Parts: sequence; C-alpha cells; structure tokens
Amino acid sequence: MSLHPIDWLVIILYGILTVVLGLWYSRRAGKNIEEYFIAGRTLPWWIAGTSIAATYFATDAPLLAAGLVRQHGIYANWLWWYEAAGVMMLVFFYAKLWRRANIITDAEFIELRYSGKPASILRVFTALYHGLLKNMVVMGFVLLAMMKFSSVILGFDPLYTLIIIVFVALIYTVSSGLYGVVYTDLLQFVTGMIGTSIFAAIVLYQLGGPAEMAESIRALEGVNPGTLDLIPDSEHISSLEFISFMVMIFILWSRSAQGDGYFVQRLFAAKNEKHSVLSALWFNFIANVVMTWPWIIVGLGSLIILPIATASPELLADPELAYPMMITEIVPIGLKGIIVASFLAAFMSTMDTHLCWGASYMVNDIYKRFIKTSASDGHYVKASRLFIIILVVLAAITAWQMETIKAGWIYIIEITAGLAIVLLFRWYWWRVNPWAEISAMVSSVVLANGTLLIALMAAIGIISTGTEQTMLSYYGSQYDMLRAMTILVVSTVIWITVTLSTKPDDTEHLKKFYRQVRPGGWWGEIAKSCPEVKSDVRASHNWIGWFLGVLFIYSCLLGFGHVIIGNTMLGGGLLAISVVGGLLTLKMAKKAFVIDE
Repeated sequence: MSLHPIDWLVIILYGILTVVLGLWYSRRAGKNIEEYFIAGRTLPWWIAGTSIAATYFATDAPLLAAGLVRQHGIYANWLWWYEAAGVMMLVFFYAKLWRRANIITDAEFIELRYSGKPASILRVFTALYHGLLKNMVVMGFVLLAMMKFSSVILGFDPLYTLIIIVFVALIYTVSSGLYGVVYTDLLQFVTGMIGTSIFAAIVLYQLGGPAEMAESIRALEGVNPGTLDLIPDSEHISSLEFISFMVMIFILWSRSAQGDGYFVQRLFAAKNEKHSVLSALWFNFIANVVMTWPWIIVGLGSLIILPIATASPELLADPELAYPMMITEIVPIGLKGIIVASFLAAFMSTMDTHLCWGASYMVNDIYKRFIKTSASDGHYVKASRLFIIILVVLAAITAWQMETIKAGWIYIIEITAGLAIVLLFRWYWWRVNPWAEISAMVSSVVLANGTLLIALMAAIGIISTGTEQTMLSYYGSQYDMLRAMTILVVSTVIWITVTLSTKPDDTEHLKKFYRQVRPGGWWGEIAKSCPEVKSDVRASHNWIGWFLGVLFIYSCLLGFGHVIIGNTMLGGGLLAISVVGGLLTLKMAKKAFVIDE
C-alpha cells in the first residue's frame, strides 16, 4: 500500500516531535547512572504508570490480539488479562517494598536480600537472564511485529524499515536515558491510544455498531463458535482447554504479582512509596481495561471484512496479519498516517524501555559491580550508551530467528514459570536463600528447552509419550500450557527442596534487609531480634484491597466487553459495579503506604 503525502507528513512530524522531546532531557540524564536509569527518583505516579503502559502497548500487542480473536475468540486475550490480578498484588503487597529497597535494578535486590558469593553469582545470573535472554526474546518479537506491519502497510523491505525506526529510537534512548524514555512514552501512549481508538471506531461505524457486529459474527460460517465468549464456555471448548486456561491464569498471575524488570524500574524511579503504589494501580487500569478493547474490536471486525472463508493464503497462514490488513481495507487518507504513527509510537515506547532496562543490568549489575568498580559517573553513563547499541544489534539478530509473535510470548512464559512462587516468597519468608532462586531459574531454562520436559511429562502421566510434533498435533495450543504447568510444579518442588537442604542466609545480613524494607510475613527470630522495626504490612487490609481491586478491574473489563458484543444491560451493570469497586480500591490503596514526602 502506498501512503498519501498527507499520511507521510503526519508520520514525519510525529518522528521529529519524539526525537526533540527525548533529546530535551539528554543533559540532565548524563549526570550519573541513577539519573540515567531511574530519572533521579523524581517521577510522579501518573508519568510512571503511563510509561509502563506505553511499554506494554508494543507493536506486537494489536497484531497478537487480533490474531487470537480470529483463531480462538475474545477469551484468548486472557493471555494478558491475567495480569490484572497479579498487578493488584503488586499494588498492595510489593510496590512499596520495591521503593524502600532504594535500588536501580531488580537484580541489585539480590545482594540486598542475600549475602556472600552465592548472592553475587545469582545477581550476575539474574542480570544475564533478564537483561539478555528474556530481553532479547521480547525485543525480538516486537521487531518481528514491526516487520509484519511494515510489509503490509508501507510496502518497504522490513529490514529497511527497521533500520530507520530503530535509529530514531536509539537517538533519544542513548542520549537521554529514562528521562527521555518516560516523557516520550507519555507522547507515545497518547498517540497510540488516539490511533487505535479511531481505528476501532471506524470498524464499528462500518459494521453498524456493536450489536450489529456481534450478530454478523454469529451468522458467519467457519468461525469458532466461542468467538464472542469473554470467559471460556464449556459448550465451546474441551475440558482440557478449560483446565489449560485455568493453569495459565494461575501461572501468569503468580508470575506478575511481585513485578520485575522494566515495570519495577518505574517504581524505583517514583518519588516515594505513595507514587509507586498509585503508579502500579494506574497502569493496571489503563493497560488491562482501556488499551486492549480497541485491538479486539479490530480483530472481531476482521472476521466480517476479511472472512476466513475467503481470506488470502497469507492471512490464513498468519492471522497476526489481520490488523495491518484491516488498515489497508477501511482507513481513509490522513487517518492512515495517525494510525501508522500510533504503531511507531508503540514500537519505540517498547524498544526504548527494553534497551534502557537491559543496559541497566549490564552496567549496574555486571560492569560496575564486578569489572570496573571505581570509575567516574561519566564513564558509567558512556558505558550505558554503548550497551544500548549492543543490545539493539542482538535484538535484531533474535528477530530474524522468530516466526510468530505468539511463539515468543509462550517461550517467555515457559522460561519464567518456574520462578513465579520463589520470587513471591523471598520477601516474606526468611528461609529463602540464593540457592533457591538459582535452582528455580536453572530448572526453568533447562525444562523449557529440549526433550527432557516431554519425557518428564510422560513419566508423570500428564501426556502420552511421543515427539514434540506429536504432542502439538494431539493437544494443540493446550500443550504449551501443560508444559508451563509442569515447569512451575517441578521447579517449585526443586527450589523448596534446595532451600531446606542448604544453609540459611547470614543472620546479620537478613536483619539489615528486614530493618530497611520492613516486609512483614514469616521472619521468625529475625523479626524478634529487631523489636524496633514496626512493620506496616497489614495482611487483612492488603487482601481486602486486592479483592476490591480485582473486582474493580475485571468488572470494568468485562463490562466494556459485554457492551461491545451487544449485551448492553449486563455491560452497564458491570460498569456500575466497577465504579464502586474502583472508589473503594483507591481508598484502600491510599492506606497501603507510608507517606514519606
């Protein structure tokens, strides 16, 4: 498709504005790595939360959402909706603890929580695990999504397009660090939401509104009968699919509950505990309720405008192409430029965050900690910029090895599944030691790769014996969730066994951590030996707040969903419940932190 000059003008103006805004903060970010990676701990909650959401709104997300709707139905988007319950745990249990830790990366937390050589080994391993392995996969499928989008919309060679866009993102990421990232993220989030919302509105207008769109989908042939299900219906999916769905919810919920990576980087950068808690709550609402429905509407509309019965071979082979193909079909001149700019925004907001976040591990947790320990602040900032360039090259190489976005998502789920429980317990149970995390991390990576997992699943009786291809053809997409469940259970058994078989961490080090973070929970003799520490953690208050928060998010999410599929009365009732739940959640959240301004 050839874009009109008006569309190109919109895209070029957006690119210039983004670069200028990012470069504006370059001088301030060059002082030291605390300024460079966590913005001097000065971010207000609405900036920090919006920046997380902008990163969450990656180029891959709309394509994946539309593809899931075409293949399975609306309910398949629980692949990310699960996170609302986990992030609500972060709001009430972990956000304030992360802020009290007063660190730059979550890998640095390792030597705050643990002591000795095992802690140092784990810190390096964590930095490489998240900063390279996990980060490369994420950036790889974000780049892959941009390749798919550019090939359909711009008609450019994907490599040519990526070189230009990565260069733009690098300019302000390298120069301005997190300052440039978060403030350009604000622009990118607004641009992205305007573009996707306009697109969804055009789809609904062309199809006659939500009710008419839903009726048209029900009348289509060859469409999954559960396409309009917001929650899996036993009439439309098998018992194995439903069990796999519930397993996925538990695994992914527990995996996101304490937060990690770029998410907690924003909490470190928040002004204080209050702003860290509210930023997590704000993100949870705009990411899971506001952002996802426009993508799903386009996916639903594609079933009518690009029906499966007459779809092109390319679309049948790759449903993730539906979103950009819909742009070429129905979006008029001028608006195409806005929507393409929104995709550029989604791409750059994700890439800049992951580059900045990945470099923070390489510099703060490896280079500064173990290689060059006493250089100047300016030296470390230069090293940070160099690592950003290295990371983007590695990400591009990773992207060339991927075939689908969904495969990248599933791989991330598998290599992190085994860590879900130990990362929650390390805050509240004194007995967890560095060997527990090391064993969970190693077992996850080993089990996610190779034939060992298949043999183990067959031995346990979860699956029948066979090859990887046999399992995929027999169990379908549920095989991925069965794998993740096995990894979680086996890794948890391993790390608990390792914990109880190895020595506890150094008592004095644990006391120091307890005094600084005040976590509460099962700290036994450590807590008794620190009588001056008064933990402000109230488990009953936090659990009530979590319940109200989950009620708020999911009633709002499902309320909008029912309105979109034509169930106006039910949708309106759920939205009314969400308003009450939201007000109560905010009230509880404001009591969940110590005001330290």
